[in-house]
Amino acid sequence: MAAEADKEFLTSLVKAIVDHPDEVSVERKIDEMGVLLSLRVHPMDMGQVVGHQGSTAKAIRTLLRIVGVKNNARVNLKIEEPERSTEGQSAE
Repeated sequence: MAAEADKEFLTSLVKAIVDHPDEVSVERKIDEMGVLLSLRVHPMDMGQVVGHQGSTAKAIRTLLRIVGVKNNARVNLKIEEPERSTEGQSAE
């Protein structure tokens, strides 16, 4: 299925770099801005996905942009914050 190549690419890429690959999930939505991929990972894997100063997340976004261009779509990535990491913090 070529339409979901971006989702499959992101899923396999992230599963390869995290310690809990069975807890990686990607949700794909299409709107007027293009394709939005929402990524959820185990709270312990957030550091591996984001990387030092966001370098890994930036690299993943760059790769997704390339996959999007190849499929004539604008692909955006949203890394969902795990619920456990925000406990005790006030919402602004």
